[in-house]
Amino acid sequence: MTTRAFNTTLLFYPAKSPRLRLFALWYFTTLMIVWNVVGHTVLGFEQSWAAPLVAVFTAIAVSMLLDWVDARARDRELRFTGSLGAFLNFLPACLIPGFACAMLLYTNERLSPLVFAVVLSIGSKLIFRAPVGEGRTQHFFNPSNLGVGATLLLFPEVSFAPPYHFTENLSPAGSWILPAIIVASGTFLNARFTRRIPVVAGWIGGFVLQAALRSAIGGTPLAAALAPMTGVAFVLFTFYMVTDPATTPERPVAQATFGASVALAYGLLVVFHIVFDLFFSLSIVCVARWMLLVQAALAARRRTVLAPVPTGAATEP
Repeated sequence: MTTRAFNTTLLFYPAKSPRLRLFALWYFTTLMIVWNVVGHTVLGFEQSWAAPLVAVFTAIAVSMLLDWVDARARDRELRFTGSLGAFLNFLPACLIPGFACAMLLYTNERLSPLVFAVVLSIGSKLIFRAPVGEGRTQHFFNPSNLGVGATLLLFPEVSFAPPYHFTENLSPAGSWILPAIIVASGTFLNARFTRRIPVVAGWIGGFVLQAALRSAIGGTPLAAALAPMTGVAFVLFTFYMVTDPATTPERPVAQATFGASVALAYGLLVVFHIVFDLFFSLSIVCVARWMLLVQAALAARRRTVLAPVPTGAATEP
């Protein structure tokens, strides 16, 4: 199949098609590359060029090392060897968390906290796993979110990238056009590829609800409670962080519940004056989902053990 034919017919593959998943990964990776290059050259990103370069090379090196360790343990082939295509298709899972950590963290002149964030993001996919079926496990933390949140918690001198730097050098019109492009691209990504629009709806609906409740109960001005929704950081979190297909449920109702739960956790963190609440709220809900998955796996195991033996089944003499 030619590249052109592949690109035109890809839209008709089922949602769980490996080709569709690979296309989605490269689509997101391309967006991250463009976003970082434009951010450092046009938008006003305040990190040095060393930040994305160090983050990306660290992500690739750590991913290769961990894949080698896992391959030795499971007696399988390395995922990044065998052909140029295998190596290239290995890169998106490295580039996405690398660029995300470099873009969202401001470490000043220090690069070691950024390296820590990237290593934790990549390593969490092997360390923190939950049962998702018979003999299968899946990482349950959003890798980039965990790396960023843990770094903000453990390194007091590190801060979240200033929200204004996403649109610092744009005109007033550009400040509207850029979020519109992000929303349109994110909607397309989550509607066609990840199928996570219910997560987006649950998160946004829950965010508006928690803002209204804080306004009605605590006296917070509603405009102030809703103000985060006007920032580019919120838009990026909505369409590219909370909707991670590997760490969110499959069923639409469960997806909407997941998104609303993140909003509920966010509201509670705000009430208790805890900063960096976007990242912490998502991690909290990921842990809650892990607990539910473990409970479901244990319940399924008990049902298997206690299942009655069919009548007339052969028995050993």
